[in-house]
Amino acid sequence: MEHHNHQQPSNEPNLAKFSVGIDLGTTHCVLSYIDASMENARVEVMAIPQLTAPGTVENRSQLGSFLYQPHEHEMNPASRVLPWSSQPTALVGAIARNLGAKTPIRLVASAKSWLCHGGVNRRDAFLPAGSPEDVEKISPLRATELYLEHLKQAWDHSNPNHPLADQDVTITVPASFDPAARDLTAEAARNVGFVHLTLLEEPQAAMYNWIDNSNDKWRDEVSVGDIVLVVDIGGGTTDLSLVEVTQDQGNLTLNRIAVGEHILLGGDNMDLALAYRLKMKLAQEGKELQPWQVQAMTHACRDAKEALLNDSDLHSVPIVVPSRGSKLLGATLKTELTQAEVQQTLVDGFFPKVAVSEHPVQRSRGALTQMGLPYAQDAGITRHIAAFLTKQANAISGNASNEQDFNPFANMPGIPGSETAQSAEFIKPTAILFNGGVLKSTLLANRLEETINHWLIDANTEMAKRLTGVDLDLAVASGAAYYGSVRRGQGVRIRGGIASSYYVGIESAMPAIPGMAPPMEALCVAPFGMEEGSSVDVPSQAFGLVIGQPVNFQFFGSTVRRDDLAGTHLDHWAPDELEELPEIQVTLPVSEGRREGEVVPVTLAARVTELGTLYLEAIASDNGQKWHVEFDVREDANS
Repeated sequence: MEHHNHQQPSNEPNLAKFSVGIDLGTTHCVLSYIDASMENARVEVMAIPQLTAPGTVENRSQLGSFLYQPHEHEMNPASRVLPWSSQPTALVGAIARNLGAKTPIRLVASAKSWLCHGGVNRRDAFLPAGSPEDVEKISPLRATELYLEHLKQAWDHSNPNHPLADQDVTITVPASFDPAARDLTAEAARNVGFVHLTLLEEPQAAMYNWIDNSNDKWRDEVSVGDIVLVVDIGGGTTDLSLVEVTQDQGNLTLNRIAVGEHILLGGDNMDLALAYRLKMKLAQEGKELQPWQVQAMTHACRDAKEALLNDSDLHSVPIVVPSRGSKLLGATLKTELTQAEVQQTLVDGFFPKVAVSEHPVQRSRGALTQMGLPYAQDAGITRHIAAFLTKQANAISGNASNEQDFNPFANMPGIPGSETAQSAEFIKPTAILFNGGVLKSTLLANRLEETINHWLIDANTEMAKRLTGVDLDLAVASGAAYYGSVRRGQGVRIRGGIASSYYVGIESAMPAIPGMAPPMEALCVAPFGMEEGSSVDVPSQAFGLVIGQPVNFQFFGSTVRRDDLAGTHLDHWAPDELEELPEIQVTLPVSEGRREGEVVPVTLAARVTELGTLYLEAIASDNGQKWHVEFDVREDANS
């Protein structure tokens, strides 16, 4: 990686002038920045030049996370010129979304959802998924790099004296991203040339933006004992976090105490659901659609949905279904999406009024599983939130529980795994912060707020207060830029560490029973709440690993087991306590003094890097030699 050596001597490395925040979203990317060298500077959003149509460049506050692979004769070179390049490496942003709506087989969309999909090799070039052989393919990792590269070139073009590689950059990821997905995000950023890099959870970034926008009045809005539920519903994910307000030597402090499971459910699924509704409407008129037409209609539904949700006076939006039929037949189908259809599908389908005891149903949802992504099977976002609040009923921290006067959980039957005891118990937020493009719709945001408040009223608790003052599209990037100055010691920091504890699975030493796999045991390698920059040795009996052979371990995470220390050995756990993650793999290469096939006893160690990623090592018991334990991102998924 080349560093820029042509700077003035005064500009020492890592005395970055700017703190930059990048929201690398499923459907949009945003770049915000703050001038760290100026006192009282404010966070600003950078306008991103991008092609919107052949030959047309416009500035937009968001870069669409779409990439279009044109046909070799589709666009002449003169019509794809950007301010900084006459031959851009890729067509990304608005033009990709616009061209891809008509020719979806050439469109890479939802690369971020693929990047966190443990069932595929994320370095393999297979996007656009399911497209014919003549369409050039790229990997989810490469697509991520290309979005970051466009942002970097746009920045460098307008800040030639302060290249982005020299600035402090914070990239946001869903709070629910597993360690492998975080690693891949960091790898994409490093490949593009980011040097001073940090990762930050998106709901925390939204919260930082709310703090920043309050001009220090946030302390009047929340008080000790408050629990803020952050609900971030974007294009690809529903991301949930709980932040507790505590005090430390008389000062208000914020603690992120829980994050939700990885829920692949958001605006993308809403577009799909609307397209399937129109498909059924056309089928009743005797018109059958092909899968590619449904895909094209999904993109049309995205635009129509945004128009109808943002303008309640609009009655309907016409939808043209593209066709490859003979021009003589005038084969283009027309239909329309009405205000009533959008409200019914989205409000009742995605935000049903449910009780807090109603949790997601695991059943197959044809409309939501198109394209091979592991979308959530239950579209009811309110049910997912109910499950999260119930599962995290015991998440309140120790320093709140000794102040019984305000702790709403003082008499809670905290019996882990006992569904009956906990069925009506849930953590009761006192404030809600919304984020994400989906909740720009007043209709959807109000339905969600009403539903959560119904749960609180039914539990004889006060209604939650809605925290406002963030731009739901731009808050995450802006909060990330603000976080850069927090890391330099300005402003208030949200504490948290890692939001899961992590375990490796070990086959137990029980005698073999014919026809039965030996039961798994789990060893905690990284405890909940480990802070960035901290490390821990995992006390346990040594494992024997063979030199020169890859060894795979099962890998688990838990968002509810908060008290397991490194080295804790579990021989049983409740079904919803541990979630299986992509495997981890360690290969001990032959080194000096070792021979192939030798069995080396090793113990494990874990650290959370300053970047915010998990790093695991195997350490030889005899001479302390260390080997990196990799997250298996399916290098050889097909073997």
